[in-house]
Amino acid sequence: MEAFRVSDEIIIQSHKGKYTASFIRSGMDRLNAELIKDAVYIIDTNISRLYKDRLERVLSSKRLIKIDAKEENKSLDKFPDYIDALVALKVRRGQPLVAIGGGIIQDITCFLAATVMRGLPWIFYPTTLLAQSDSCIGSKSSINSGDVKNILGTFTPPDKVIIDVGFLQTLEKKDICSGLGEMLKVHAIDSPESFNRLSKHYDEIISDPVVMEAFIHDSLLMKRKLIEIDEFDTGPRNVMNYGHSFGHAIETATNYSIPHGIAVTIGMDIANFVATKMGVSSSEHFERMHDVLNKNCGSYRHVSINFELLMGALSKDKKNSATQLRLILPGKEGRIGIGLYNNNELQQAIRLYFKEYGGEL
Repeated sequence: MEAFRVSDEIIIQSHKGKYTASFIRSGMDRLNAELIKDAVYIIDTNISRLYKDRLERVLSSKRLIKIDAKEENKSLDKFPDYIDALVALKVRRGQPLVAIGGGIIQDITCFLAATVMRGLPWIFYPTTLLAQSDSCIGSKSSINSGDVKNILGTFTPPDKVIIDVGFLQTLEKKDICSGLGEMLKVHAIDSPESFNRLSKHYDEIISDPVVMEAFIHDSLLMKRKLIEIDEFDTGPRNVMNYGHSFGHAIETATNYSIPHGIAVTIGMDIANFVATKMGVSSSEHFERMHDVLNKNCGSYRHVSINFELLMGALSKDKKNSATQLRLILPGKEGRIGIGLYNNNELQQAIRLYFKEYGGEL
């Protein structure tokens, strides 16, 4: 039987120095045991409801901001309210922001930490699989403006990240699949062998917290290799956007009715199919990856995706050049790489994908 091991701490190098991602069972109990001096706690409203007994001390703090973790709440026009709340709490430089939630709470807190008072320290307790296995490291914040997703942001690493897989016990299946989408992504980027190993254990990851924690740990180690050599996303780290150009466009075209990591899962499947049709990759790699990708997003195959809205959103992707779409696709060996592609040929391949694999156009 395969052994699954997790080190207690991962150290990440950033432009601001080292920070840590620590795996702590019952981390939420430690969080609640003693309030951090002068901290402002920014918490997902749903987490405050689910864990009201275990986070009683945090929730009774007078320096608490609750935010509904909805995509529209990380839009630029919401930030005056958050800033007013911090001003009302008399926040000062050096006083930490403590984020408790998933990626949306992370984005909001990170952006505030980068900009309020020209910089505040921040600590992150990720509560979703997607945040624990992917977004919690890497320094990025991503903020929406109008109908353009993630057009604003900063690179502001947290002081530390505390990962408690106990938070995942209350997640819905769609949120587990959303996190698994990002885990599948980084394993695919690492190597075909890594992706195949995760595929083999896919069902165990869902059912066994020990196996899940081990694959979260592996995912972060794989991501660390890229973010340490390209923290500011100017070169090699771009490959982490595999599935995301299509995934973000799907989110926009469906008004965010598909969870992010599941949209990315569909995006990876589209990318693999497109790569095959455009001669960049082989059908072997599409077929090798399709079954587990389809399993991870299968319940959302029925969602109607308007083709014109999809292509319109895809054309706005910030990674494009002035005349071509920049996409991350698998090559002949199944390794994920970056290239610029002709829009007309791409449109034909995408239409064919939806004709064969679902999603009304």
